[in-house]
Amino acid sequence: MTGYIIKRILAMIPVLLIVGLFAFSIMHLAKGDPAILLAGGQEATPDYIEKIRENLGLNRPLLVQLWDWFWGVIRGDFGESYVGRKDVMSLIVPRLLPTLSLAAFTEIFAVVFGIPLGVVAAWKAGSWIDRAVMALSTVGFSAPLFFLGFVLMIIFGVKLEWLPVAGYVAPTQDFSAFISRMVMPTLATGLVVMSWIARMTRATVLETLNEDYIRTARAKGLTENVVLIRHALRNAILPIVTVIGMVFAGLLGGVVVVESVFAIPGLGRLMVNAIQNRDLPLIQGVIMLSAVFISFMSLVVDVAYAYLDPRIRY
Repeated sequence: MTGYIIKRILAMIPVLLIVGLFAFSIMHLAKGDPAILLAGGQEATPDYIEKIRENLGLNRPLLVQLWDWFWGVIRGDFGESYVGRKDVMSLIVPRLLPTLSLAAFTEIFAVVFGIPLGVVAAWKAGSWIDRAVMALSTVGFSAPLFFLGFVLMIIFGVKLEWLPVAGYVAPTQDFSAFISRMVMPTLATGLVVMSWIARMTRATVLETLNEDYIRTARAKGLTENVVLIRHALRNAILPIVTVIGMVFAGLLGGVVVVESVFAIPGLGRLMVNAIQNRDLPLIQGVIMLSAVFISFMSLVVDVAYAYLDPRIRY
């Protein structure tokens, strides 16, 4: 297992190089000049724009810029943001906690409710319970995140006044306020993720329930709970773990809408602002960080396979 993990970590290097090359190329080939935006628009004089371009290093050949950026990334230096001339990592690190907190709470909520709903739906396949669970998951899967966010804000924040409407408070500052402000964003995102997990759980467990060893377990007189949990769910868990791992990795950069609706200063809002300002080093830094996190979660899922299913050996 140790050798496999080392090989996977080494295999991440070319993947990250390709992601970095793609991010660099797309952002530099896209329309728009960061120097013009920083100069105040087309009204700025060409000399002033050229001076800004020279200060940012944008007048150098693309291959030189690409090499300098990659060499900096290897040394842990993602460059300076064009806006404010601050270190990219100094801008990213404070935004990690809000995004990771939202992703973690969302994943916990989705797993705690999604897996039991999927198991029950598979157990009662074809009944009104199954149809109700599938209808709920369809609504959750189809509803736009901003719509769910506004509905929750109106119900719990405006009408009932149970929770703060928006905003973020660091857990080190006020933990209770931090939790209260995370409830509605977690519900909005968690309902969508829960729907994915519930549908996947139902499909895999339903397929497993038709296997011969399930009929054998029932013939031995085992209770239905034992059959469902120890035999059906345990043997159907691998696809569910894959979905859980990939969804958690995707949440790192996929909560832009929720962060915007609830005014959470996370990576999503940072990325949107960076794109609007054509802040290339910051955009590339967020993309590379997301690629590292997704690759890491993929490794975690693969390692979890071997512990969840002893038949798997790498």
